[in-house]
Amino acid sequence: MRTLVRSTPARIAAVATLFALSAFLAPAANANTIVSSVPAVGAVLSQAPNAVSVTAATTLLSDGNSLSVTDPNGTQVDDGSLTITDTTAVVGLKPLTVTGIYTVSYTLLSATDAPLTGTYTFLYNAPASLSTPSATPSAVTTASSAPAAASNSSANIAVLVFLGLATIVALFLIWYARMIWKQSRKARKTRSRAHPDRGAK
Repeated sequence: MRTLVRSTPARIAAVATLFALSAFLAPAANANTIVSSVPAVGAVLSQAPNAVSVTAATTLLSDGNSLSVTDPNGTQVDDGSLTITDTTAVVGLKPLTVTGIYTVSYTLLSATDAPLTGTYTFLYNAPASLSTPSATPSAVTTASSAPAAASNSSANIAVLVFLGLATIVALFLIWYARMIWKQSRKARKTRSRAHPDRGAK
């Protein structure tokens, strides 16, 4: 009997200790945590996302949550359209144009736990084409000047050809006129020799 009396307080203390530990660890086991995110933590993107989402382990309250995104310069780039669906919070993004590290900050509230607050980052590489649209007009201007130069050179060639032909025709007419004049002169001499009496008269 003495042994049972002495052991009973020890058992009661052990049971009480186990109960206290289970009561203390139960909330920690059910603590809200981040399960996933899009973009993922540390992701490297070459295409700009149009939204950021964070999914928690427990159901979120419909009010009181916050989710924001800032660019490498600290400028807020989310559009403020926060949507809560069960365990997921989603916020829309404005068009991303800056290359660098973007920071996602969140505060998520659930009915069974303290607010879940934290941040994570992802890297976005903006495409190079965003900085080179000005090259197109100069290319168009250069292309348009080529036909003008070609048309001017064609006109000059046509004028030269026309002048060459005109010169040839003029030389031919002069030569032809001289030939006619020589033939008519010979004909006159021949007639005067054949009829000397006409020349005497």
